[in-house]
Amino acid sequence: MKSLTFIVASMAAFVGQSAAAGVTGEAPGFATGTTGGGAAVGAYPADIFELKTWLTDAVPRTILIDKEYNFLKSENVTTEDGCRPDANVCPGQGGQDAINHAEWCTNGNAGDPAIVKTVKVTYDTAPRKPINVASNKSLVGVGSNAVLRGKGLRIKGSKNIIIQNIHITDLNPQLIWGGDAITLAGTDLVWIDHVKTSLIGRQHLVTGGLASNRVAITNCEFDGSTSWSNTCDNHHYWTIYFTGAADLITFAGNYIHHTSGRSPKLTAGTLLHAVNNLWSDNTGHALDIGTGVSVVAEGNTFIKVEKPILENLGALFAPSALSDACTGPLGRPCQGNVLSNSGPFVGDDTSMLAKFKGKEVIGSVPAPDTNIRASAGVGKVTPKC
Repeated sequence: MKSLTFIVASMAAFVGQSAAAGVTGEAPGFATGTTGGGAAVGAYPADIFELKTWLTDAVPRTILIDKEYNFLKSENVTTEDGCRPDANVCPGQGGQDAINHAEWCTNGNAGDPAIVKTVKVTYDTAPRKPINVASNKSLVGVGSNAVLRGKGLRIKGSKNIIIQNIHITDLNPQLIWGGDAITLAGTDLVWIDHVKTSLIGRQHLVTGGLASNRVAITNCEFDGSTSWSNTCDNHHYWTIYFTGAADLITFAGNYIHHTSGRSPKLTAGTLLHAVNNLWSDNTGHALDIGTGVSVVAEGNTFIKVEKPILENLGALFAPSALSDACTGPLGRPCQGNVLSNSGPFVGDDTSMLAKFKGKEVIGSVPAPDTNIRASAGVGKVTPKC
């Protein structure tokens, strides 16, 4: 097991000597060893077309961006029949209508057929077509203005990828199925660090289908503030969904706020290590743990979270104080979680701790710290250009 000091008080948590050009720090936890573009010299793409080419080709690359790359209207606008789901009880006043993706409007997912109605929806086409990121890439933002507007990233069947210090935003936020910010499927060795997502139509982060092996999501900001909410309260519902077959995910130092659900939802045998995250201003639920899922949640802070957990059909260990139960499999005690103006968060299943033995896990975790709010997200690290 690799020992790694986790320092939340630093604005550059998990930072050490970088093994990849342009990248700040090294991938922690399950993603240890990820090098992205490796020693490839960093270069700045001229426009959205060159950016897409560099991300999708077979050449190891360190791609640097220091400005906004705006994909909106680059692939036309679509108008078609969609629907108004039964959850949209505030049409025109902050609700979300839906694109009829995969017959979602008619297969029961939109709600009671007697209430769901067909409506015309108009959306920008580009956010619905994410860039397929190839293997051995580092995408690194320089400064605080590295923005992908109107386009998400999909990592499917690729490996050894680093995404650091960028902001993905404006993916048809008015519509369910408007676009996903980051999608993982059948991946290995992926590190997503100091990324911000905002104004997303569907999922801010989603894994699905094939397993996403050895993934670390660290120091990211998932901003659910929105004018179009499935729960009609300016809080985004479709936030994070881990549903790959046996995903292996380190989720650490992240700030998840102004959401109302799926923060995250977990299914399909995911093994999640949730460490020192901050959940705040959640009007619905944070975790939703399905059958076969195993979660160790330690050193996290919940502030004004209605339900830190919706239901637990899997295995959850979430100590309320320092616990020696982790000492054998993790090599150290687990830190307790802290709740303020929030519902209960209880999980005492230690049977699955053995699944962590021999894996790369974060070596040292401090007590919960709300300074995560200041250290997570874009513009908080300085790339080694």
